Amino acid sequence: MKKILSLSLVTTAILLNASEVTTLDTISVVETANSEIVKNVSDEQLKSADLAEALSKNVPSVSLVRRSGIANDIIVRGQKKDNINILLDDAKIYGACPNRMDPATSHVLSNNVQNVKVIEGPYDVENFGTLSGLVKVETKEPTKDVHGEVNLNAGSYGYRKASATVSGGTDKVKLLVSTSTEESDQYKDGKGNNFYDQQILKGLNAIPNPMNPMMPTNATYINPNQKAYEKETLLTKGQFNINDDQEVKLSYTANRSDNVLYPTGTMDADYDDSNIYTVGYTARNLGDFSKQLDLDYYYSDVDHPMSTKLRNSGLASYMTARYKTSIWGSKIKNSVEVADSLVTVGLDTSVRNWRGQMYRTNVSTGVVDMNSIPLASTDTTNKAVFSKVEKSFGKLDLEVGTRYDYTDVDSADVAKDDKKYVGLNANIFGIYNVDEKMKYFAGVGKSSRVPDARELYSSTGDSNLEQTKNYEADLGFDKTIGDFNIRPKLFYSVLKDYIYNSTITPTTTRFENIDAKIYGLDISGLYAMTDNLSLDYGVAYQRGEKDDKYIGNDKDLAEIPPLKGNLALNYEMDKSKYTAEVVAVDRWDSYDSSAKEQELAGYALFNLKYSNQLHKNIGVTLGLDNVFDKTYNSTNTYQDITYATINSERVLFNDPGRYGYVNLKYSF
Repeated sequence: MKKILSLSLVTTAILLNASEVTTLDTISVVETANSEIVKNVSDEQLKSADLAEALSKNVPSVSLVRRSGIANDIIVRGQKKDNINILLDDAKIYGACPNRMDPATSHVLSNNVQNVKVIEGPYDVENFGTLSGLVKVETKEPTKDVHGEVNLNAGSYGYRKASATVSGGTDKVKLLVSTSTEESDQYKDGKGNNFYDQQILKGLNAIPNPMNPMMPTNATYINPNQKAYEKETLLTKGQFNINDDQEVKLSYTANRSDNVLYPTGTMDADYDDSNIYTVGYTARNLGDFSKQLDLDYYYSDVDHPMSTKLRNSGLASYMTARYKTSIWGSKIKNSVEVADSLVTVGLDTSVRNWRGQMYRTNVSTGVVDMNSIPLASTDTTNKAVFSKVEKSFGKLDLEVGTRYDYTDVDSADVAKDDKKYVGLNANIFGIYNVDEKMKYFAGVGKSSRVPDARELYSSTGDSNLEQTKNYEADLGFDKTIGDFNIRPKLFYSVLKDYIYNSTITPTTTRFENIDAKIYGLDISGLYAMTDNLSLDYGVAYQRGEKDDKYIGNDKDLAEIPPLKGNLALNYEMDKSKYTAEVVAVDRWDSYDSSAKEQELAGYALFNLKYSNQLHKNIGVTLGLDNVFDKTYNSTNTYQDITYATINSERVLFNDPGRYGYVNLKYSF
């Protein structure tokens, strides 16, 4: 604790003793230069409710990990899972499933999302565990005037969705309620095959599991036409203005998903229920020692049973693995202006719990086998203090942050060793503003994240794992030439004690600490060709390599996506907008074969979208994705996830083929 306080005081003193500045910028320096923002998500991303897919189409450094028709995962700069931090209105939620069936992005739907900020690198000190990136999801805010909208959406593969939002209030109280329901059949690939068809073509059937004869793997679905998922959501928000300088915000988000199919795996989700509660208090201008004071609390939980109930196993019973997780967290931070600097200090704490149980159910009688296998409850308790200083020196804007973490990981299983981790993280990020049309930016930082309960205590875990440390440097510039803008960014990340799932024997895997590096480049920008015609573009490339000692014989890191490019041509006329989009991905030929990855062919997808405000209250959107019905694979088969296998080879499932959709919106 003394180390972090000393470091905070030193960095503060350095900045406060610098040259005098007349203007204090209260906008985060890091977010100004080092973030990608996807705006108006609820209005623009109407194809489906899957936020992961919307992000992958709009941010070049974000790639999709497809597991199903919904609830897909994301990779940011070659990192996913706990290596990136995902916040939903500043609240954390973790998936319960060890097989990543319920990633954090699956617990909020695109129709409730206003904006998403993707902040790349270790430049966040306010939140626990931001190793290599931060994804900040901001949902709709309540308004004073009465507003509302109703959306009806239909698409290929039997997709149907209805959603409604209403908001209104007074100067003192503002409320918002948003709800939705949706369902979809199994999508079909470019060859016209749905999930069941692909299972048959791949040769899946009820294959005995040598580790557990009562739980066969790789079985096809009992019902070839089983729906892919059903989903209902609710978002409620309240904002209460005590006076001009004080406000209280409350929110509750509920997600209910049923019978979500995961054809690439050996189980499906019976249901996936989650709840998110937030309470926040903000006070401004409290005096010389507080420009803004924030007090925040959140709680979230997930209940996720997955089973073989929908599979054609031929047995008199089916297996269920039911996992639950919850986390509560609180934070207090205070910002004050000192000598033309914005100084923020705060305390952050959270407790994350993970637990589970496996059991067998008789198909005929519904009787549950009470000889179940419990998975011990594990608590991860974090306590931290952080500080951040933002200051301008003429044309140079600088931000310095530090964070000290003390974390306990405690298992209810007395046979498991409890763990303690201490982390000291810091970063510095700067922007040099040459003029209004040119700026350079650079940053260096160190961050860390502790192992989760699965990595420590599961059958593939290692209770001796160290926390992962990321030492990273970023460099880039933002240049506008007439109507053309370009922003290239380079990064180099050195990962110490990186937590990696490695092969021990041909049939067993284990998490281990390795050293590795990830580096890359992304370029994004905009070209406004005319008042009506514009071009958005982006390209991203990363490489990942293992260093020194590791298990296996392949130096390539898993889940490092190949070169990817996004290009969107937009034409706006009166109340109409036309968009033609290309998403192109190079051949995935740098992969970790020792971790069961495989080479994937490159592909290019062409998407079209048209929207028109037919009336002041009525709008329509028409879209067609994958126009040429391309058969392709976006996701590799890293062994961190359990896949269906044939002769020890992991089965690769195809992504959706041509998809048409229409959305009708009534707003008031």
